[in-house]
Amino acid sequence: MSLLRQIPRSAEGLIGLFILLLIASAAIAAPFLFPRDPLSIVGAPLIAPFVNPALPLGTDSLGRDVLAGLFHGARISLTVGISAAAAALIIGAVIGTLAGFAGGLVDEALMRLTDAFQIVPSFLLALAFVSTIGASTPIVVLAIALSAWAEPARLTRAQVLSIRERDYVASARAIGMHPLEIALRQILPNALAPVLALAAIIVAAAILTEAALSFLGLGDPNVVTWGSMIAQGRNVLRSAAYLSIIPGLGLLVTVLGVYLFAEGINKALARQVQTP
Repeated sequence: MSLLRQIPRSAEGLIGLFILLLIASAAIAAPFLFPRDPLSIVGAPLIAPFVNPALPLGTDSLGRDVLAGLFHGARISLTVGISAAAAALIIGAVIGTLAGFAGGLVDEALMRLTDAFQIVPSFLLALAFVSTIGASTPIVVLAIALSAWAEPARLTRAQVLSIRERDYVASARAIGMHPLEIALRQILPNALAPVLALAAIIVAAAILTEAALSFLGLGDPNVVTWGSMIAQGRNVLRSAAYLSIIPGLGLLVTVLGVYLFAEGINKALARQVQTP
């Protein structure tokens, strides 16, 4: 049975998959359900939820549609989370493979570089990068990826060290295959399975990091994000707490869904290992 079929067999995996499909559906439907710019003013400020049928979740302090912001914010959160995780895994896998396969001075240099990135708290590294370069969605993705690649690199290196002496690698050397080709075509694909298990954790961390950066005013100012919605709501927290609670719940549910889905993946992998 394939891994994807085994994930829903656990309660955590099923619930996580359902939540992620719901969030993904909202993100995909956002431009169709709310074609207008979510930053545009659509009504009077601070309309409470469930008062105006045309604005089910009300408006913010500037008169912008909260529901439209929630849907469009889902697009940014998933885009940043998935893109940053993919970039971090690619960077980490390549560096870890080269370090583990080459050994010697190359391994030492790459691992010291990894140490340099790993000793700095990931959020502080992303914060410093965005503060220096500027705030935009691609820069935020790059900043989060640069703060998250060290752990996949170390795990990939450990896997490569256990794989590089196997018979099929020796056969590739014997037929004259280029060392770089051996590393990237023969070793890396076989070292990826445990590394990919980190993907869900990196996605969740990236979503939270993006929200924190936006909350501090370091996100892309041209798009709506859940972090920026929470930040704008804090100014009227006593009179209109829903402005921070609603995007906060969206953030909570999304991260919870990612972690539950990751737990489902871990259990599915454990079943595959136990299956003869």
